[in-house]
Amino acid sequence: MRKFILDLVERTVATYAAAFLGLLLADKFDLTSIGSLKAAAVAALPAALTVIKGAVATRVGDSDSAALLARSSRE
Repeated sequence: MRKFILDLVERTVATYAAAFLGLLLADKFDLTSIGSLKAAAVAALPAALTVIKGAVATRVGDSDSAALLARSSRE
């Protein structure tokens, strides 16, 4: 379970960072504008979807991973 939590946290943070930076770059990277706050809020949506996808992945794929891949045949 600990491995799953770490995997999901890593994926969620990476998704949030990528979405936030993408929105900032699209808004000409002005951290002083109200658009930056909106970008931070909007970037939380894909991150939240990543958490939901991770929860679904425990039912479909490897229960120790947030990936939708099939269970490892090495075990």
